Amino acid sequence: MARKNLLAGLTEPKLTAVNSDAPHAPLRSPAQAFVSRGAVGAVTRSIEDLAAKANAAKELEARLTSGQVIVELDPAMVDASFVADRMAQDDGEYQALRDSIAASGQDSPILVRPHPQATGRYQVAFGHRRLRAAKELGKPVRAVVRQLSDRDLILAQGQENSARANLSFIERARFAYRLEQGGYDRETIMLALSADKTTVSRLITVIERIPEAVIDAIGPAPGTGRDRWVELAVLFQKHGTPATMEAAMAGEHFLALDSDGRFQQVAERFNDGAKKAPAPRDTRPVSEEPAVRQWAHSSGARVVKVASGERSTVLTIDKRRAPGFDAFLMERMEELYSEFLGANGETTPKGRRNG
Repeated sequence: MARKNLLAGLTEPKLTAVNSDAPHAPLRSPAQAFVSRGAVGAVTRSIEDLAAKANAAKELEARLTSGQVIVELDPAMVDASFVADRMAQDDGEYQALRDSIAASGQDSPILVRPHPQATGRYQVAFGHRRLRAAKELGKPVRAVVRQLSDRDLILAQGQENSARANLSFIERARFAYRLEQGGYDRETIMLALSADKTTVSRLITVIERIPEAVIDAIGPAPGTGRDRWVELAVLFQKHGTPATMEAAMAGEHFLALDSDGRFQQVAERFNDGAKKAPAPRDTRPVSEEPAVRQWAHSSGARVVKVASGERSTVLTIDKRRAPGFDAFLMERMEELYSEFLGANGETTPKGRRNG
C-alpha cells in the first residue's frame, strides 16, 4: 500500500522505514553477493534486516523528538497509553534493555503528552518499556513532552512499533481490535499499523473469533506467526471452545510453558476436544466461500464470471472482451428485472409490497 505522511502536523518527513529518505544502499560487491547465498547468507540477511529496522525506529524517534527539549520525569507521574499494545512479559529483549539502561543510561527519550484528564501527569505515546525499566531501576525517565491529540498519539505509538517490528502477531491484532473498539476508522488503524486493509481485517477477525481468556492465557507468543493464529481462529469459529480447554489452561504444566509452548498446547487440546464434542452452531456471520463459474457466449467468448454464495451473487464482467457491456446491462436492468418478476408470477419486488 502506498504510504502516506502518517503523522501530519507532527513531522514533515515520512515516517516509515519503507519511506526513509536515506540514500539507497550501494550495490553489493562480488564478495558480498557470495556471502548472501545459502544458510550463512540467510542468517546474515536476517541480522541486517533486524539492524535496519532498529535504525529505522531510532530515525523515526529522532524525527519526532528533534528540536524538542528533553526533560527528566518521575516515572510514577507517567501513565501508559490509553490503548495497550503489548502483553506484559519479562523476555530476554526487555532484560537486555533494562541492563543497558542500568549500565549506561537511557539512550533515547520517550515521547509523552500532558495527560488529558489528570493535571500534572503525562501519558506515553511510545517508550513503554523504557518507562518500565526506569521505574524498576528507580531512575528518572528522559522524555520529550508534546501536545498530541488521541489520534496523533496512537499513530505515533503504532508507527514506532511498526518500525521496530517487535510486536508479535497477536499483539498487533489486539492493538488493531482495541483501536476499532475505540471508534477509530479503518484508515486510521491502517496508518497506525503500516498495514493494508486486508491485513487489518485479518488481524481484527482473529481477535473476534478467539475468546479473550484464551489469548490472555497464551500471551504474546512471539514465535507464533499469522498463519497459525488464523488456523486457530478458524477452529474456534467452526467448533466453539472445547469443554476441556479451561481446565487445560489452569494446569501446572501449561503455566510452566513459555508463551509459544502455551499456544501449541491450546492448539493440541483444542483438536482433542473438538474430536470428542459436537460442534455448536455458530450464529455469527461467517465469510462466504462462493462457488465461481463462468458464463460464455455461444461464440465461445467468456464474458461474465459468476460467484454465488448463500447471501449474494457477484457478476464480474471482463471489460477487455466486452467493453461497454456493463453500461449496456445497467441500461437494460429495469426491463430485465421486470421480465424476471413476470416470469415468477410477481409484479412487485420483495420488500416493496404494501400492507
